[in-house]
Formats: sequence, structure tokens, C-alpha cells
Amino acid sequence: MTSDTEVRHQRTARILLALLLAGAGIWTLHRFIPALIWASILAIAVWPSYARILRRWPPSGHHILWPMVFTLGVALIFATPLTLFGIQAVHELHTLYGALDQLRTDGIPPPAWLSHLPFGAEAVTQWWRENLATPDAALALLKRTPTSNLVSNGGEIGSQVAHRAMLFGFMLVTLFFLFRHGAQVIEQMRRASTRAFGPAGERIGRQIIASVHGTVDGLVLVGLGEGLIMGIAYVIAGVPHPTLFGMFTAVAAMVPFGIAIAFGAAALVLVFKGAMAGAAAIAVLGCVVTFVADHFIRPSLIGNSTRLPFLWVLLGILGGVETWGLIGLFLGPAIMAALILLWREWIGAGQNDAGHDGAV
Repeated sequence: MTSDTEVRHQRTARILLALLLAGAGIWTLHRFIPALIWASILAIAVWPSYARILRRWPPSGHHILWPMVFTLGVALIFATPLTLFGIQAVHELHTLYGALDQLRTDGIPPPAWLSHLPFGAEAVTQWWRENLATPDAALALLKRTPTSNLVSNGGEIGSQVAHRAMLFGFMLVTLFFLFRHGAQVIEQMRRASTRAFGPAGERIGRQIIASVHGTVDGLVLVGLGEGLIMGIAYVIAGVPHPTLFGMFTAVAAMVPFGIAIAFGAAALVLVFKGAMAGAAAIAVLGCVVTFVADHFIRPSLIGNSTRLPFLWVLLGILGGVETWGLIGLFLGPAIMAALILLWREWIGAGQNDAGHDGAV
């Protein structure tokens, strides 16, 4: 017979062993944890569509077709704009080196659009003549500019790109297996949360999932819509490289207040070209689109899904981005949603108070 003391010692030993193994596992995978989190977020976001497809056309055999199709679809969504951006970046880099060669040999005379600046035109033109118009002045400016850092950091940039590409590939592999074994993973997570936390565990899990769905709808889809609207405006206004500006606007729009940087840069480019009317139109349209999206569409989509006041959603997004980077767009609101759910259950607020905008 095993005594109670031995049972307690064995239980303590198992807990310590589990903690040790968990710590070792996290340390082993710590460089891949962002990829695992991204794969989980994407799987949660796409799962409703994936589940509808499985109900309409049930899988057969080894169940590889639909996981592969959805994984490749996600890969194309990310890879296509990145490829276009890379091609354009290489082209612009070639143009930059050509401008530097011209700067060293001939200098660059002041462009005509400097005289059309709304303010500071004379001072800027004078600075240009003194620093860029002649080869000697241009060489002196280049010597004061830390251009060598760009060359010295080229190897580090290449290493970072290779590392990101490896993480992206690992994320896609993880996403494929999440699609393929999603039903089993969901059931295992439900059992584990119920066993660890009781009925509250499943409620917290559902709240986190709802938060991810709401954040994807409110940030990603709305951001893509804003990028599409502004991209069309860029084409009409004559902004150079409107496709790239539109992509940048869509990505920036996913972060609260980030879209202002994008359409502000586009308007500034038009100012430099002397197209004042186009710049004003872009600035006004950008402000209108931002106001409508941030004050009406996003609060409705995210708040209704997460049952959170939009203030807490905004704090979760901003704090998540500050702490976790881009992945914090989704982690921040999910953490806030889980904390608010626990708080409501602790104070006994229940579900009846979940829809009030002014209260926690």
C-alpha cells in the first residue's frame, strides 16, 4: 500500500517534472513561438469558411486536399503583395544608386516642383543649390551622410529576410496540420480547459476565439477596404506607384491611427509634384474614411464579437502592438476579452452587462 505521504510526494514530483519539461519545451521552441501563434490566429480566422467547405464537400482518403488548398490560399494572400513590394523595392534601389552616381559626377539641379511648395520654397531651393547642385557640394554631403551603414547592414538584412522566410514556411506547415487535424485539436483543447479550469475554461476559450474573429473582421477586413478605397483615389489623383501606396495604406489601416501616415505620405508626394488639389483631395478623403471606419464600422464589428467596450479593444490593440509587435493586433484584444470575462464573472455581472459601451 502506498501511503498518503508518498502519494503527495509523487504528485509534487509529477508537477515539478511537468513544469520542467514545459519550460524546456518552450525554450526549445521559443524562436518558433511567433510562427505557431500566427498559424493559430490564421486557423481561427479562416476556420468558419473551412468548416463550411468541409460540410459541403466532406473529405475522403488522407484528408489532404482541402488543408492544402486553404494553406496555399493563405500563402498567396501574404506572398503576392510581398513579392510585388520586393520587385518595386529592387527597382527603386536601382534608381537610387543611379541618382547617387549622378550626384557624384554631375550634381542634381533643383527640380521645378520646389518653387511650387506652399511654404519654405526659397529656403529649400537655396539649400538644394548649396548641397546638391554641384558635384563638390554633393560629395561633401555624401561624406557627412552615414551611407556606409546601409552597406554594412546589408548582410544583416539578408540574414533577417532568410530567417523570416523560414518562419513563414514553418507557419504554413503548422497551418496545414491545424487544418487537417483541427477537429481533434479543438476537442483536446476543450477537454484540457475544462479539466484545468472547469466550465469557465471553455467560456474563456470561446471568448478568445470570438475576439480573434472580431479583430480580423474589424482590423484586417476593414483595413483592406480602406486600402482599396484609397488605392482607387491614388490612381485618380496621380500618386506614383498607387498599387504599392494602396498596399501600404491597407497594412497601416490595420493599426489604429496608422492610416494617417499612409495617406499623409501620398499627399506629401503630390505636394512635391505640385499637385496641390490632388493632395488636398487625398487628405480630405483619408480623414473621412478614417473617421467612418474608426467611429462606426470597427467599434460595431469588434465590440459586438468580443462583447467589449471599444475603449478596451483600443487599449488591447495599442498595448498589444507596443508589447508584441504586429501579432499584438490579435493577442492584445484576446487577452483583454479574457480578462474582462473573468472580471465580469468575479463580480457577478454575467452576460447581461456585456453590451454596455460605458461599463466594463
